[in-house]
Amino acid sequence: MMRLFLQDPHVVDLVRQPPVSPEITYPDVIIGAVGVTGIIMTLAAVVGLMVGGVIIYLKKRNEARTPSGDTGHARLRI
Repeated sequence: MMRLFLQDPHVVDLVRQPPVSPEITYPDVIIGAVGVTGIIMTLAAVVGLMVGGVIIYLKKRNEARTPSGDTGHARLRI
């Protein structure tokens, strides 16, 4: 009769919970978006200036190679 009430014990392992992550607010999202946009705009400006410089260099080099004559086109002398 005594065996009926005696049971094997249950072992439960308790694991530490990870720390709670900080809450993300609207200003955090806006600052992150502006930062990413600023990086993209800066890269676009740098690449645009580089391409523009290459185009102007090639035009000036081409202009120096060709004889100056009246081609009927207006030159900007950039």
